[in-house]
Amino acid sequence: MKTILNRKQVMSWMAVLLAGAAGPIALPAAPTNAPIALSSAQFLDLYNQLYQRLYTVAQEAAWKASTDVTDEHTGQRIGAEQAKAAFVGSPWVIGQARGFLQQRGQLDPLTVRQLDKILLFAAECPGTIPDVVAARVAAEARQAATQDGFQFLIHRAGEAAKPITPNQIDDLLQTSTNLDERRLVWETSKQSGPVLKQGLLELRDLRNRVAREMGYSSYFGLQVAAYGMTVPEMMNLNAQLVRELRPLYEQLHCWARYQMAARYHQPVPKLIPAHWLNNRWGQEWPGLVAVANLDDAFKPKSPEWMLRTAEQFFVSLGFPALPSSFYSRSDLYELPADAKRKKNTHGSAWHLNLDQDVRSLMSVKPDFNWFTTTHHEFGHIYYDLSYANSEVPMVLRDGATSSFHEGMAELISTAVRQAPYLQQLGLLAPGEKLDQTQWLLNEALTEAIVFIPWSAGVMTSWEHDFYEGNLPADQLNQRWWFYMEKYLGIAPPTPRGEAFCDAATKTHINDNPAYYFNYALAFAIKYQFHEHLAKNILKQDPHACNYSGNREAGRFLQNILKLGATRDWRQILQENLGTGISARAMLEYYQPLRQYLQEQNQGRDAGW
Repeated sequence: MKTILNRKQVMSWMAVLLAGAAGPIALPAAPTNAPIALSSAQFLDLYNQLYQRLYTVAQEAAWKASTDVTDEHTGQRIGAEQAKAAFVGSPWVIGQARGFLQQRGQLDPLTVRQLDKILLFAAECPGTIPDVVAARVAAEARQAATQDGFQFLIHRAGEAAKPITPNQIDDLLQTSTNLDERRLVWETSKQSGPVLKQGLLELRDLRNRVAREMGYSSYFGLQVAAYGMTVPEMMNLNAQLVRELRPLYEQLHCWARYQMAARYHQPVPKLIPAHWLNNRWGQEWPGLVAVANLDDAFKPKSPEWMLRTAEQFFVSLGFPALPSSFYSRSDLYELPADAKRKKNTHGSAWHLNLDQDVRSLMSVKPDFNWFTTTHHEFGHIYYDLSYANSEVPMVLRDGATSSFHEGMAELISTAVRQAPYLQQLGLLAPGEKLDQTQWLLNEALTEAIVFIPWSAGVMTSWEHDFYEGNLPADQLNQRWWFYMEKYLGIAPPTPRGEAFCDAATKTHINDNPAYYFNYALAFAIKYQFHEHLAKNILKQDPHACNYSGNREAGRFLQNILKLGATRDWRQILQENLGTGISARAMLEYYQPLRQYLQEQNQGRDAGW
């Protein structure tokens, strides 16, 4: 039987949801005893006000839980998320949105986009199964607390186990040439997997149940729906990216394993042992090209310099200075060893209130990796600020898609790797010549040519199987290493059984699930935009250009960023680039490298 809530019931219910949120919300005028009969404009006005208020409270709680991991903050996060979920997924909201969409042809495009987005939000927490939604919110918070507060312990022979931070793990993997130590450090980095496995399985069940309640095939299918695509269409698009880049990746893989075998004085393997690589997951391969190592140039710099330099990059393009609250409210620096609190160490950008309260959570230190990461996160921040304008309703204050958000942030990472910008900052001597081939080789190793098979291949395939295929608990690690071998040609140092859960050691698997295809598409998009900016606006070589100070480039970017999610992503690509998404620009960017690698690999078997 359909229940019609009257206005008094809804107002009372909203008051409970908004307990603790400051400031009144104006509701549409109507007799208190009349059923709610709102126009689509009134409904969206009401929804956007309430959504922003509840979103802000939930973000504040999540921020506290991520920057100071305690049971109390975890509990507050659970409560705030449950309040938000109760509104976003309420049967009343779902019924209203579905009812208006039955007259889709009579509504303007912006109204339709808002209503579609509201139903996507509702599918994350449908009020028709409130117990499941509440259980998911609680499980998400527990998993985040376990992950963020996990203490890695390294146990060297003859010594007691000692705490080691993620940054220290990364530092050792970047510097040590002792394979026994590298293996110990790599295995230490996987300690969190078994601890997180059961929580991840619980979350898989809860996430799939909420998605299927609203008619989606799985939680993976729900995330794909934000693109207006089916799961097979998304998988085919990712497979296409992997397939197009495979010949170049095989050449890169062949070159890299010969380089590392010489470094470690080992026979050349077919599959690269995971602990040979400087990255814990093998998603990028830094440190193989010595000429491109700029870390020494950053030693005199401070973390504060890194941040202010990133801000100035955007200001030079015509973007405004960051709100002063950004620096006072963010958590930007690595905690000292004796800190009383624990925090998430993964770099991230936060839009706390969908308006001017933007923050970042980082552990900045002066090196080249954090230099590019800082610019990347500021790319997200400036995207957030750009669409926080009166033309974009609260529910559409997001990227055109998540891949657009990531693509624009990655575009900035690519821009600041260019030699002319580094020279402008004094990180390269004026007139200093970089070996363009070696520089491009380093980009291929630390950018898309390794990252695409990782993101579009390993991560997307494993999470597809995990959610869409309900991958059994006793096959998680086997499937993970099957895809690591298939797509990346990487193997563990020794066999890894199901007592481990190496997929769960990757942050996004736990707290940002079914997301990595966004990164894969983002890399294709960023090279498309970079090519356009370099060739058509800057009139410079895409391999050696400088965005800084170019207001025309800034206007081009601002005109895209300010749209938020008010337009279809494919339409934005077509209107600004005259094409759809493809790997063409990426392949053209790396074309000079392919010939070099083929020459280097003459007489070698480039397959595995």
